Amino acid sequence: MGIPIKDKNSQVDFLKQRLNMFIDVLDAIDPEDTDLEDIDRLISMLDDMESKCKEFNNRDVSESV
Repeated sequence: MGIPIKDKNSQVDFLKQRLNMFIDVLDAIDPEDTDLEDIDRLISMLDDMESKCKEFNNRDVSESV
């Protein structure tokens, strides 16, 4: 596990990178050959991004108190 990202700009950059990776994976998937594991991996990637957004939001709230 790395150092927590506390800077807003770094958080946004991190999320942009994750979103771009998701888009790359989505573009690479062939609809004819896609199986349930591929769909599960996409859902997992989205869940990870959502968790990271919540983590960043909670970190911002706890630091401002």
